[in-house]
Amino acid sequence: MRHSQLLIASGFWLCVGSAIASAGSREAGLWEMTSTTTWQKAPSSSGPDGNPMKGGTHTTQVCLTQEMIDKFGALLPHSRGQCTISNKVIAPGTVSADYVCSGSMSGKGALQSTWSDNEHEKGSIHFVGTMQVGSESQPIEWTTESTTVFKSADCGGIKPAAMPKPAE
Repeated sequence: MRHSQLLIASGFWLCVGSAIASAGSREAGLWEMTSTTTWQKAPSSSGPDGNPMKGGTHTTQVCLTQEMIDKFGALLPHSRGQCTISNKVIAPGTVSADYVCSGSMSGKGALQSTWSDNEHEKGSIHFVGTMQVGSESQPIEWTTESTTVFKSADCGGIKPAAMPKPAE
């Protein structure tokens, strides 16, 4: 459970959760993302460490590749192969899409990202669905807001996250 919490909170925005881009106009490379996750409805059980799942603010460095820019127009949440992107719309200064997951976390999120220049981005995702907790499926709802700032064209030792699949 703790792994799922960290995956959602910090990986989300690799997100959205933080999104960044517009084909050819975003900078590929190292970005620093600060994201805040708020649970409107968290699973009722505690994680393996005995603590309830909770949101919070996290700052992390992420690597945005040119492939992410070209394919999605955004830096997207971790999906572990269980989530897809659909209904993507890229317009000047913004990208939006549906983030649809099936697996241990199932449901749908609405992604939104805006930027004022090539080096600053604000993103959000609101996700509603269920999460497998032990043998039962529990309702979840969370929102992540993020800001992302370009740091360098070189990602250094930061590896890019695996990208979600586009919906077929």
